[in-house]
Amino acid sequence: MTLQAIRLELARSAELPEGSTKHGYEFVAPLDAHGHFDPAEWKASKAACKVRRFWGDAENELGELIHTRGKNWAFSYVPHKDEDDEPIFKFDRHAFTQGEYVSITEHDGVQRTFRVVSVRPAPAGNVQQLRPASKPR
Repeated sequence: MTLQAIRLELARSAELPEGSTKHGYEFVAPLDAHGHFDPAEWKASKAACKVRRFWGDAENELGELIHTRGKNWAFSYVPHKDEDDEPIFKFDRHAFTQGEYVSITEHDGVQRTFRVVSVRPAPAGNVQQLRPASKPR
């Protein structure tokens, strides 16, 4: 079991019919050999399970992968506050493999779909090192 760096990019939508490489998330999480999240391993390595939200020209948001009191998985940017949490639909049931889709309810309350564009071993160090080269759409 190794920590994986996962990049999600905004999938096609009415606003962006081609999707967007400028809108998405990069995060670190433990995955098994089939790309499924491993919650037991997360407990042992949760300090390393960081997220970077990138959204066009807005400043990046840095946070962490958390398990909420409601037993959901979410990205959180302000410790011990619920208002900023972004729940990830069926996070613990998804296969995080290239080409799969994940839905996240964002700050504005809108659930958006994101495409998994890469999964690779996580780099040592901070989440800022996760940025792979990508051509903007």
